[in-house]
This record gives sequence, C-alpha cells and structure tokens, in this order.
Amino acid sequence: MKLTGAEIICECLLEQGVDTVFGYPGGAALNTYDALYKYSDRIRHILTAHEQGASHAADGYARATGKTGVVLTTSGPGATNIVTGIATANIDSIPIVAITANVNRDQLGRDSFQEVDIVNITKPITKASRLVERVEELAPTIREAFRLANTGRKGPVLIDVPKDITAMTTEFERAEPRKPMMISIKNPDSIRRVQELIRQSERPMIFAGGGIISANACEELKAFAELIDAPVCCSLMGLGAIPERHPLCVGNIGMHGGYETGMVTANCDLMLACGARFSDRVAGDRDKFGEQAKIVQLEIDEKEINKNVRVDEYVLGNVKDALIALSAGMDQQSHTDWLEKIEVWKHELDGIHEPDTEYPEPFQVLGALNELKADGDIIATDVGQHQMWVAQYSKIERSRTLLTSGGMGTMGFGMGAAIGAQVAFPDKRVFLVTGDGSFHMNLNELVTLSSYQLPVVVLIMNNTVLGMVRQWQKLFYGSRFSQTDPHRPTDFVALANAFGVEGMRITKDEEIEPVLKAAIALNKPVVIDCHINPDVNVLPMIPPGKTVNEIVTKM
Repeated sequence: MKLTGAEIICECLLEQGVDTVFGYPGGAALNTYDALYKYSDRIRHILTAHEQGASHAADGYARATGKTGVVLTTSGPGATNIVTGIATANIDSIPIVAITANVNRDQLGRDSFQEVDIVNITKPITKASRLVERVEELAPTIREAFRLANTGRKGPVLIDVPKDITAMTTEFERAEPRKPMMISIKNPDSIRRVQELIRQSERPMIFAGGGIISANACEELKAFAELIDAPVCCSLMGLGAIPERHPLCVGNIGMHGGYETGMVTANCDLMLACGARFSDRVAGDRDKFGEQAKIVQLEIDEKEINKNVRVDEYVLGNVKDALIALSAGMDQQSHTDWLEKIEVWKHELDGIHEPDTEYPEPFQVLGALNELKADGDIIATDVGQHQMWVAQYSKIERSRTLLTSGGMGTMGFGMGAAIGAQVAFPDKRVFLVTGDGSFHMNLNELVTLSSYQLPVVVLIMNNTVLGMVRQWQKLFYGSRFSQTDPHRPTDFVALANAFGVEGMRITKDEEIEPVLKAAIALNKPVVIDCHINPDVNVLPMIPPGKTVNEIVTKM
C-alpha cells in the first residue's frame, strides 16, 4: 500500500508496539502531526510545555517500563531543546528514539528558518543519529533505530526527517519488529577463572550498577548473591536491583553512600562489579579503589573494561547471561564472619546526627513517605541534596521504581520523568522528590500534570538555597556562598494553584504525615512545599578523589 512518510512514521511506531509518544508540534512537523491526528485512536500523544520536558518524559517512560521511549519534535529549537534529554538518556543507557522534523531537503544548508544540523549536534550523545534523505529509507531507518536502541548497551537514537519526506508517498509493507541483537558472552573461558576466584574468596562483595536493571537481571543477581553469600552494594543507578530489605543489601555506594558500603569496598578481597562503570562518584580515588581486592567486571560494553578501574578478570556480554553462567556449577558459599562485620559497620555512625528542632528533617519526611507508599510506587528525583537523601533514606524494593539522572546529573529531569512514569502506570502512585533549585528548572511542566490530571505528588525539599553546590562551597571554598543563596520569593502553593494544581505546605514535624496522607488521598496532581533547614547537609560524604578513610561525618 502507498503511504505518506508521515503515515509511515505512525505505522512503524505501531509495528514497534509504541502506543504513547511525547512531543511538541511545529511547522516542519505539521505533516507528522496531521498523521497523528488520524492515528489518535492507536497512538496517544502527550503534549508537554517544552521539548526538554518531552524528552525527559520519554526517558522516564522507558526507565519505568523497560520499553523504548519516543519523543517527537519540530525542527530548529524544537530539536535542540531535546539535546539535554538525549544526553541524559545516553550516559544512563536508556533506550529512546527521538524523531525530529527538519526543513525541506532543498532548504538544508541554507540557514533556512528553523533549520539546524541536529544530526551532527547529537552524534556524540547518541548510539546513532541519522538524516533520512529518501522516503524509501524512512521505514528501514525507524526499524533499525528501535533495534539499535536496545542492542548491547542501550541508549538513544535520533532520526531527522525533512518535511518534504513526510509529504512524499511510497510503497509500505508492514513488518515484524526486528529483535535486538543478542550479545552472548564473548569470552566464556573467563567463567571458570572467575568461579575459582569466588571459591577462594573470604570477603566477596557485589557492586551492582544500572546495567542489572537494564538487562532485567534482578532475579539472577539476587540468586547469585545468595549462592555466593556476598553483600550487595548498589550504585545510584543500581538501587532497586536487589530489594532494600534483603539481608544481603548493604545500600548505596559512593560519595554519599553509607559508611558501611565504603568499608565493604575497602576491606573486601573480591569485588564483582555487575553492570557498573566505576564512575568518579563511586571510585573517588581510582588508584586506591578496591586496591586490596581482586576486581572482576561483568559488562556488555567492551569500552568500559579497564576504562576507569583496572580489573583482574572480566566477563564480556549480557550481564544476565554472565550471572547465570557463573552460578552454574557453583556450590553454596558461606561468609558469616564477613557479614557480621558489615552489620557492625552499619551502626558505626549511629548518634552522629544532631536533631533539628526548627525545621522538618529530610529523613523524617522520606521515612513517612516510605510508610505511606506501596513497594511498586515510583519515586522520581531531580539532582542535588534531595536526590542523595532519597538514595540514603528511601526504601527502594523493586527495580524501575527509582528514576533519577545518574551520569548527567540533570536538574529539571524529575518532572518530565515523573510525567512519563505516571502516563505509563496510571494505577501506580508517582512521587517527584525535588529541591527548590531543580524545581525552578522545569516548573512549567506543572501545566502538563494539570492538563492530563496526572496524580503526581511533587514534594519540594525547599531550603531556599542551591543546597548541594552550597554544601561544597561550605566544605571546600571557605563558606564563600557565591550565587547559591538566591532566596527566590516563589510561593510554590500559589504557583501550583495558578497551574490548576493543588498546593500544600509542610513547615513543622507534626504536619509531615497528615499532609502526605492528604496529598495521596486526593488522587490528583499536588505540590507540597516542604520547608527544610538551609544548612542541612548530605552526610556522610567522601570528598572527590578521596577514600572512605577520609570520610566527612560533620560540617
């Protein structure tokens, strides 16, 4: 059958099982949006307030579901406005397909109205970025984009489609989606050597990263940890890979991880890094990180092997397959003394916290939220102190229930991500925990919550300062608070009401639980302005480039 390029885009999305896209229309995208009008009974389009919000929503949808998120934009600024969202998805290995419109082919390279070379702009931050130059290439390009986004280390792919391509017609035949290329274990001879290291180990640990969740390997990780009786420390992206309440779960590792995770790292004799890339926020001093241990890396991306930390062995391939292969033929291991020592470390810093009598404390607020939310509910965050408090205090029991920008550290990510997750799971509760600084970045998306009546509860940890940057200024810059005390006069309750969203406040301890309960009971979008101390810090903290031996516990 003959279809226009715009209709082919819609048909290919349906082929790939896509029923929801996020975007914003514009002149160069008019043909595509006209086709979406005809397909509106099969493809739901979520209109955000800004293209960046749409890109983060597609990302959040992908993180929460494990599917591929889709964002559509027009040309020029419409395309450039999603660059931050694409970069965020890329460094965290999130599969999204971005379809951007562009000017007609005969206008390319002429500085035409709203023309931009988005293909070359995004090449460094995508798995592939391609311009469609013939309508006959459109369907194969889209199909390949979905396959590529999910093959190996997942990530974003961009397709740029000139407007005249979407108006042209060509023959179209429906096709079954091509499955992602399976990445088998490329060095199977390593399995036996790693198994022998496990048998010899007296103090093993597992360092679980976001690759476990990406590979849907959480059950395999838990079974493997139980088999070798090893504690599991999770990166920020890996939280939820093993239930928080599991006896082998030690918690978040790295700069703002617990004292116990730092001590496990510094005292283990075998470290099994599973789907983790040893970022600087985990391995502060890369030469000393785990220097006393044998380090094994389970990784799908060959470029990550030995990139940040030198390893003694590695298994290259899908981490789920690697865990299954390592478990096969292994006898049950036992490390009682090691696990008992870790329990002691967990309480080493008990009592260092000085209670705040003037403001509600973040751990109290998040503790109350833990009691009220279900294990399957989703928490999205922005970036800053609140993000680290969520990592420290929130009980993440299931994979894909914590959506946070790990590698890029994108302030403003959380609102879009929460929108994407709530659209994907209308029957779950979605909470956005943010700070006043991050919230100001994309507060325009409150209108999206209101327009679609998405019952996201937005919890603003409002300390009136740029908390994390200010904390660094306090610790490393002699308390010279340059541009981190804006004390903006924004009334978040009035602002929420202006967008048609319910606004509430928490100003003292006794308001925490009743306000959270009331917000959840409304089952509609709510903004909670939670006042916290401007001087509250995220502790403990391992300074950049340092080890657990130089941990900061007081400021």
